[in-house]
Amino acid sequence: MLVYERKNKSITHAHFGELFSFLPQDTAVFLNDTKVIKARIFGRKSSGGAVELLLNSPLHDNSFKVYIKGRVHAGLKLFFDENLQAIVLELHEDGTRIVKFSQNGKELDMHSLFKVLNQIGHVPLPPYIKREDTKEDESDYQTIFAKNDGSVAAPTASLHFSEKMFEELQGRFEVEFLTLHVGAGTFKGVESERLGEHIMHSEYFSISNEAMRIIQSDKSILSVGTTVARTVEYFARTKKQQGFCDLFLNPLNPPVRVNYLLTNFHLPRSTLIMLVAGFIGLEETLRVYETAVHEQYRFFSYGDCMLIL
Repeated sequence: MLVYERKNKSITHAHFGELFSFLPQDTAVFLNDTKVIKARIFGRKSSGGAVELLLNSPLHDNSFKVYIKGRVHAGLKLFFDENLQAIVLELHEDGTRIVKFSQNGKELDMHSLFKVLNQIGHVPLPPYIKREDTKEDESDYQTIFAKNDGSVAAPTASLHFSEKMFEELQGRFEVEFLTLHVGAGTFKGVESERLGEHIMHSEYFSISNEAMRIIQSDKSILSVGTTVARTVEYFARTKKQQGFCDLFLNPLNPPVRVNYLLTNFHLPRSTLIMLVAGFIGLEETLRVYETAVHEQYRFFSYGDCMLIL
């Protein structure tokens, strides 16, 4: 674990097990209790051709935003195991498709679909992990406190917690949960030349009354992960307890409520690394990442972490 202190721009190399010795005692720790679903499924088109579908996010009227490998057109039917079917409704320029699912002739809502996907689907590993998912990923790519089905990617900063360390966390600090269902858009990079022109993806979130109370207080908050930081900051700006979060945190739009951040190391030009730069500035982010590379920190979902104080 790399520890960065903003007040003196210092970098300390430590281990995640030392987290509690760095974190100020009177801190509320916020965690994302979303649960990764088996959002990647394989099937066939009505023509017989193979097809791969990745669920992105639910929409209204039991429709869903998805990614589909291969050519499809509006009106095409797709067939999967357990008599699951999908019909393509719309094709969007960003590569997403809008579909509806049914099983045995009955249209499926979000919760019914998630049950089927968890039976027939595969763990949606990040695109930079170039291998098939394994049985181990079903637990390794899931936080120990995952509760609410809906994500296609894990809130990876929370993967560092073991059962023992999580129990110790609860004994030492005030711990609160919120939910943000991570969509595939989290892997989309910043493509516009100007930060302010980037169109951020949106993801469903929900904040409990108790979590809301703390956000509205002056208590210091540690966001475990970028998803938590975006959710807390979205509430701080909009006062909305649930809905769809499309907040893009960056040096031009820095955090106004979150005090500390625990996060992994991210891809270049990603919205995630821009969020880190929102906390410590672009120049310091580059310095920290150069140090991390030199010290051979592991990057991305199954990698090491960084604590910003």
